Amino acid sequence: MLCFGPKPVTSEDLDRYPSVEYVLGTSTGISHFDLRACRHRGIRVTSAGDAYSDDVADYAVGLAIDVLRRVSAANRFVRAGSWPVQNEYTLGSKVSGKRVGIVGLGSIGSRVAKRFEAFGCSIAYNSRKQKPHVLHAYYANVKDLASNVDVLIVCCALTNETRRIINKDVMTALGKTGVIVNVGRGALIDEKELVELLVGVRLVVLVLMSLRTNLTFLNRYSHWTALSCLHTRLF
Repeated sequence: MLCFGPKPVTSEDLDRYPSVEYVLGTSTGISHFDLRACRHRGIRVTSAGDAYSDDVADYAVGLAIDVLRRVSAANRFVRAGSWPVQNEYTLGSKVSGKRVGIVGLGSIGSRVAKRFEAFGCSIAYNSRKQKPHVLHAYYANVKDLASNVDVLIVCCALTNETRRIINKDVMTALGKTGVIVNVGRGALIDEKELVELLVGVRLVVLVLMSLRTNLTFLNRYSHWTALSCLHTRLF
């Protein structure tokens, strides 16, 4: 069974295809497969591994640059015809020298760190445990990490422990000028608390590659610096 993207494979799906011996996912991770059902049926499971890690890391850095430099926001400003009316546009913020926090310093996270180092950014990270050969600052608590960075890149795997790991406390610690880039599963962010903070103007910069539900209605709040929902997916 070849599964494109993060489409889940449930026990019911496997019941419909009793001859399946392999489940191959084209995306990173296997959290969207019912592993217990696969194990019970003796089905082998695999994924793309780190085949796309460089591409995802490129996207993560590109999204951060876009929102900090206000590239796509400026494009929308001009296309809306606002330039002749307002005659000015708010300047963006430079990427160089930013404090970047990475949640999940695995295959993708380490590549993200390497790219931001080229911009002269300081790197800190949170992971299940401290990596002995990594020189970047380590924070055992995601909230503490958020309190000490300007940009938070979320790229850890989705597990029972990491579900909604980016909650109200973490987002509040990051502050109004902070940037969140989520290139992991949508459920890593607590969407209910996210909406509350955005509506209350306590979080103003957000870049998402994935969400559990459709939050496009949030675009009505024009006072945010940027809201870029590139791919709205169901997880």
